[in-house]
Amino acid sequence: MAKYRKLGRTSSQRKALLRNQVTALLCNGKIVTTETKAKEIKKIAEGLIAMAVKEKDNYEEVTVKAKVARKDKDGKRVKEVVDGKKVTVYDEVEKKIKKDMPSRLHARRQMLKVLYPVKVSDKADKKAKAKEVDMVAKLFDEIAPKYEGRNGGYTRIIKIGQRKGDAAMEVLIELV
Repeated sequence: MAKYRKLGRTSSQRKALLRNQVTALLCNGKIVTTETKAKEIKKIAEGLIAMAVKEKDNYEEVTVKAKVARKDKDGKRVKEVVDGKKVTVYDEVEKKIKKDMPSRLHARRQMLKVLYPVKVSDKADKKAKAKEVDMVAKLFDEIAPKYEGRNGGYTRIIKIGQRKGDAAMEVLIELV
């Protein structure tokens, strides 16, 4: 018995398809796809969520001094003339950051191997720029706490019916 389904594609196409659908599932919470694809997506997504749940609290908070550009009331950088050149003025600020422990860093890198970068735009405002969503941070901060007390079974597959064109069984795969 094979370890995975080939889905009638070459390995690079299959990997891209599964990465795309897993990213869409974790970003949106549910997607509609065929039954065989959903079963493969479920394996990958549950592995990522399990990793996120395990490494959720494995970090330490560190205080760091950072240089931040001083800004005026309009939000533009303040510049002053030094030796005939305009130079930006910087202030030193203390910030608290999360420093990943080695195992969490490894988990983060494993997740980045699977997940694509996601850009989300507001459909109401078409001129606004699409903002980048950090899917790994979303996994650690939003999805993992939701499933903290659960031992697996993070996704659910619900059969919808057959697709009109080729009669393939369509399903809805969603996060529980």
